[in-house]
Amino acid sequence: MSYKYISSLLIPIVLLLFGCKEEIVPEQFRPRNEHEAYLHNLQLANLQTTAMGRDWIDASEQALEYPVKVQPPFQEVFYLDHRNTKAVGYRFSVKRGQKIIVDIKNQTLHSTKLFIDLFRVSNDSLKDWRHVATADTVGFKLAFEPRRDADYILRLQPELLRGGKFTVIIRKVASIDFPVAGKTSRAIGSYFGDARDGGRREHHGVDIFAKRHTPIIAPAKGYVRFVGKRGMGGNVVWIYDSKRHQSLYFAHLETQTVRRYTYVNPGDTIGTVGNSGNARNTPPHLHFGIYKNGPLDPYYFISKTDDHVDSISVFTDFLGSWIRATQTTFLQASPVLRSEPLDTLESDELMIATGAARNFYRVALPNGLAGYVKALHVELADEPIIELAALQTHRLLEEPGKYKMVIENLKSGEEFSVIGKFKGFWYIRSSLGKVGWMYRL
Repeated sequence: MSYKYISSLLIPIVLLLFGCKEEIVPEQFRPRNEHEAYLHNLQLANLQTTAMGRDWIDASEQALEYPVKVQPPFQEVFYLDHRNTKAVGYRFSVKRGQKIIVDIKNQTLHSTKLFIDLFRVSNDSLKDWRHVATADTVGFKLAFEPRRDADYILRLQPELLRGGKFTVIIRKVASIDFPVAGKTSRAIGSYFGDARDGGRREHHGVDIFAKRHTPIIAPAKGYVRFVGKRGMGGNVVWIYDSKRHQSLYFAHLETQTVRRYTYVNPGDTIGTVGNSGNARNTPPHLHFGIYKNGPLDPYYFISKTDDHVDSISVFTDFLGSWIRATQTTFLQASPVLRSEPLDTLESDELMIATGAARNFYRVALPNGLAGYVKALHVELADEPIIELAALQTHRLLEEPGKYKMVIENLKSGEEFSVIGKFKGFWYIRSSLGKVGWMYRL
């Protein structure tokens, strides 16, 4: 092969190599939840820099920074105005072994995408908080079993320009069934960590006392790993709970009714209560333990909590409307009688009703402060508290405050109705239909 022929082949290849630059392919964005995917779409559309986009992002963070502290079981009806970019946050404590169940119902006729996310609180920094669960944006249901004792925050936020009235119910329940038929946690007579053998060892389970031959049931679906006699436990059964990757231990049985290497479902009888092993000198009971990289306290796994939700005894048609105090009252942090007071409200002071829980309204004050007031201390601000006529021109403000935006003027001689007040300002409606805030006369 001649040199000229080889050169004619190489030249196009060299030109191709030097003429091409390495293509940089951006890493594909993989959202961890639908809220994050929606935020990414706002950024792609350059909406995050608009006033509405920034307000939506700020609202999502404020719901985490300033949530309402509640104690499940908890129920609230809340209203989200489609004209505003608001989000709702609830903070509560959960023990390992309990399951969080959140059920939300849309009370409006139109469908609304609602982002429902659960976060575990690590410390005071939002950056360290972990997103642990998300709910379907249409089905509005969430169930989660924590891996540790912690505080959690539930955030609820609609997409832009959507809103409505919703009911949220938050419950904490036992993650598995109680292992002795017909009994509850009241039958537990000895707890995890109690001293044994004069303090030489600790109790790695709970003792559930019942009559001899009371059925012992499988508290969860599992695989029977062992059936037989073993040391201090006497007649024992070991079941592996593959859903939670933990082993369930049943000891001191009178009889065993399951076979090794079989599967059981919740409620299946696996044996009966007795006092075999080192329990022969004690009344019949089941020693129940849970193991996962060591022993765990079973109490919250099996103890049923109070799941009765307090009814809402206030008129929810007020939500989204102006209401006013009928007497001096407190703005509270939570809808309970002895909650922390946030502010003192005078008679006729205005607020917007944004939610209802028990016999309280959740409200937002004109200055942005939010909390709860007793329903008995407020009324719908549909009728004026006084009728007046302007003696001079007054500026009408968009919000109550010294440096707030002027929206129009109330002219001298123009009649107006005072709907309510707030911190030195009146909220008025003129005979010509003008509305706004003005300095109190």
